[in-house]
Amino acid sequence: MATLEMQNSSFTEIVEGNNLVIIDFWAEWCGPCRAYAPVFERVSEEFPDVVFAKVDTEVEQALAGSFGIRSIPTTIAFKEGIGVFMQPGALPEDALRDLIGKLQELNMDEVRAELEERDSEEIA
Repeated sequence: MATLEMQNSSFTEIVEGNNLVIIDFWAEWCGPCRAYAPVFERVSEEFPDVVFAKVDTEVEQALAGSFGIRSIPTTIAFKEGIGVFMQPGALPEDALRDLIGKLQELNMDEVRAELEERDSEEIA
């Protein structure tokens, strides 16, 4: 599956409508972003059940700002609508593949339970 261009207007639909979404925040002027783009694209071809999306931080400044993006490229992952990974810097190809494998195995019931526990502690 080719990567999608994600806009602020399509963000919620893409994240909530798919099991696993990997997002690359990038900009045209960014050298490391240009080097990471073919890696991101190659890995996307290996995982047809995962949605790979790109956000141009120059065009989608509000979306990038909502995540506090200060360094690009930054990779963010959502599983079942919940943000589960965020890391600035280009990931090596093997590391990106490994990350996707781990995210596919991630038990979201445990994640939700941890989030509920954290929320209840913050309220108390």
